[in-house]
Amino acid sequence: MDEKKDKGLQGNEKIEEAILALQQEPTEELLAHALTVVRRRMREQGQFIVAVEPPSADVKEAVMQAAAMRLQAVQTSDGKKWWSAFTGFEEELKGSGSVMSTFLTDIEQLFRMTLNADGIEGVILNPWNRTLMLDKQLIRIILGE
Repeated sequence: MDEKKDKGLQGNEKIEEAILALQQEPTEELLAHALTVVRRRMREQGQFIVAVEPPSADVKEAVMQAAAMRLQAVQTSDGKKWWSAFTGFEEELKGSGSVMSTFLTDIEQLFRMTLNADGIEGVILNPWNRTLMLDKQLIRIILGE
């Protein structure tokens, strides 16, 4: 398929490849490699696709003005809440079956928002397929903090 990718998503297939390698052989080395690839994409001003909760009608106007879209959180079996992000539209379409409101966000900006969010464990990258769960500790490693 020769579709033109959004510029911010070009190169994210490297993240998917690193995650695939990690899924096939979960080692510290391959985790470190996957984190390095994510960091490299972040430094290249890479973007992820994030799903947002549609604002309720009464606050829609205020929300739009503040541009404070609420990221959609997923809950894992242990009851913890995570934000989900996607490396590309193919990954986003693989799972939910429901149409989501999405937008592109800067990887670094998403990670910084995650670190400041109460009640959010981290970011699940590609929750349906090439999945990488980035808790706040791993996000700090990616950010080099």
